Amino acid sequence: MKLLTVFLLISGPFVAAHPGEDHTEELAARQSYFKGRSANLSHCASKLNTNGVIERAIHRRALAARGLKQKRAVLAMRGEESHAEYTVEQDPATLFGGNSSCAMSPEEIVGPYYVEGEYVRSDLVEEQEGIPLELDIQFIDASTCKPVDGAYIDIWNCNSTGVYGGVINPTNGNGAADPSNIYNTWLRGVQKTDGDGVVQFSTLFPGHYINRTVHIHVMAHLNAQPLANGTLFDTEAAYISQIYFDQDLINSTNAYWPYSTNTQPVTSNAEDFLLNGDLQAGGDPQAKHIHIGSRLEDGVLAWITFGINVTHSEAVTPAATYHPALNTTAVCH
Repeated sequence: MKLLTVFLLISGPFVAAHPGEDHTEELAARQSYFKGRSANLSHCASKLNTNGVIERAIHRRALAARGLKQKRAVLAMRGEESHAEYTVEQDPATLFGGNSSCAMSPEEIVGPYYVEGEYVRSDLVEEQEGIPLELDIQFIDASTCKPVDGAYIDIWNCNSTGVYGGVINPTNGNGAADPSNIYNTWLRGVQKTDGDGVVQFSTLFPGHYINRTVHIHVMAHLNAQPLANGTLFDTEAAYISQIYFDQDLINSTNAYWPYSTNTQPVTSNAEDFLLNGDLQAGGDPQAKHIHIGSRLEDGVLAWITFGINVTHSEAVTPAATYHPALNTTAVCH
């Protein structure tokens, strides 16, 4: 955890808070952006296959699943609620060959919980409890169909009870009831894409909060460099999107503690305006996934591919900015 002094600079509501706000303009801008552009990567399938990108993705996901199974020493039967678990005997091409893809957009809604200055790291869990989630996220240049190498990918999501660490906002789960939440860094982090345009994160399956279905925020920084202290500051050249999940997986997760203690209203995938906007545009932002073991708490491996237009960028406004080198935090707006 960062030991920081807090300077409150609040002069009005947070920018782009999605619960309870009118997003007509943002959605119209997104629809305009995708006119004449593909909202998915179906046009890249042949080239990705020819260049071995798909074959390497299958191999990478299979290795990740095997490693997770060994790491957690999952037993085949535990006498509790059972899910279809991954077994090493399954055909990797069949299991991991399926892919979902969605084009990222500079007009996507960043939301009120983006914190600038997060650490470059792969394990985001810290002290939080919930269903382990391993993410494999790939980024492809939507024009050339080549992997995007060297981009810094920022992700953040709420915890099992619908609270985002690092911000204080009336719509953020516990609202202003916990001022110390501004210090929290859990379930946030940045990774650099490799030669196949891939980043992998260890996080927790998100909870839900008012007016939104379960999701993870994703932002791509195409021309950024981390500081010597391992944090990344960049609000330019940002492509924004969100990762969604199968409704059955969400329903199962909501039955587990501590997700079951979340008293905020549930919004389903079918009711979520942002997810349905992506689907209507032709994208497929719902990650494919497998269960690592027979119990949900054994963990989930999920993967998705995003398409990026590398010639365009958009400035974004963070809800807060960490300055660990100065031992300060600025909470904006």
